Amino acid sequence: MTDLDDIDLKILGLLQKDASLTHKEIAFKLHKSVATIHDRTRRLKQEGYIQRIVAILDRKKIRKGLIAFSHVLLNDHTAHTLSTFEREVATFPEVMECFQMTGTFDFLLRVATSDMDEYHTFYRTKLATLPNITTVQSFFVLSETKSDTAYPL
Repeated sequence: MTDLDDIDLKILGLLQKDASLTHKEIAFKLHKSVATIHDRTRRLKQEGYIQRIVAILDRKKIRKGLIAFSHVLLNDHTAHTLSTFEREVATFPEVMECFQMTGTFDFLLRVATSDMDEYHTFYRTKLATLPNITTVQSFFVLSETKSDTAYPL
């Protein structure tokens, strides 16, 4: 990978805020040619700086208004147990993110469901059926003060 210069960082910053910007719009904002922006954007994708381009949806409008952060503790920590848990939990559409953590719990999950009934069904029929789980402790979001997807550059 190459080092990022100021133009690369500006391109990444603009795309993080609005991935629908065209090369022409970015070129205009940065006072560069469309060809330059096209080449740099392609390189940033090839080198893995841009992993994917997505639309961020309003979760309430698509009926995913309940967010839970679930701490999961496994009963053993062998490589097989950890990878099995990760592989299985990744198949659940309700699980938006899964992080292996340090500290008291092994994993932190961000789970999106329509309501408490749907979360309860998810918990009983999916999460709680996974092997080697000792404890699941879930916390439910009451309000959202900040939700940003853009990293500071």
